[in-house]
Amino acid sequence: SCDASLLLETSGSIVSEKTSSRSFGMRNFKYVDVIKQAVESACPGVVSCADVIALSARDGIVK
Repeated sequence: SCDASLLLETSGSIVSEKTSSRSFGMRNFKYVDVIKQAVESACPGVVSCADVIALSARDGIVK
């Protein structure tokens, strides 16, 4: 996957990319979830999946 849709959760009968067996290379969502929670706490209701991806990528490189 090359976009932020991989952060979407499974809903009803729709299986998300995040939980799909085809996304076996994707891991460590716990770090992305922590970043997402921190950003949403600081900026409630205005954070997009793309924002979370950008910050996760930055933090993954900087740290």
